[in-house]
Amino acid sequence: MMIHKRTRIRFGILLLSLLLLALAAAGCGNKKDEPESKQAANVEQVDDSQQGSGSAKQDAAAKQWDKMPDMSIDPSKQYSAVFHTNKGEFTVNLFADEAPTTVNSFVFLAKNNFYNGITFHRIIETFMIQTGDPTGTGTGGPGYNIPDELGSDHKYDVGTVAMANTGMPDSGGSQFFICTGEVCSNLNTQPNYTIFGQVTDGMDAVMSIAKTPVVMGEDGNPSKPTEKVTIDSIDIIEK
Repeated sequence: MMIHKRTRIRFGILLLSLLLLALAAAGCGNKKDEPESKQAANVEQVDDSQQGSGSAKQDAAAKQWDKMPDMSIDPSKQYSAVFHTNKGEFTVNLFADEAPTTVNSFVFLAKNNFYNGITFHRIIETFMIQTGDPTGTGTGGPGYNIPDELGSDHKYDVGTVAMANTGMPDSGGSQFFICTGEVCSNLNTQPNYTIFGQVTDGMDAVMSIAKTPVVMGEDGNPSKPTEKVTIDSIDIIEK
């Protein structure tokens, strides 16, 4: 009798363990309305199985830092970023006063040419376009993470620029997204992504990127571009 009872208890524990594992696995995927990155903290974000050979891997590996950059911007000044892409040019007003740490990191990376040649690896026209990963896989970052800067009055409207993250607090790095459709407003119910800018000019170029043909992506949605869309360079303007 005792053996039978223990067997049932062990069987129950096994079933519970399997259920928890299944729930954990379900929570790991990117959902259509969550602009998550899969980057990890403070590690080199290069996956040889998904990268090209030679210089592409070396370039991705070279764009790494072991800590967040020191504050170098003046939050009392106005900063903007002019994006040059293979689908046109657009300008983003950066919210240095409301998200100084995020803007400081972005400006640091842009001035160090981190974003040059990086692709828009995830595109959902009715939602957003996502970029900032040197590996182009959704797993890459700069080697460090930055804290969230939430609680501003800004909303996730078309043209809003915000940090992607892993779904965990303070897990932003270099990946960010630009809202391009009404679905993005769903994020307003639970604002977990630091808003650090707004497109002020060239929204036609942003929408041109958003209209790039896509196929099914790893997130289980049509989001993987069928053509290469790149950031050629970013100019930082300070006033």
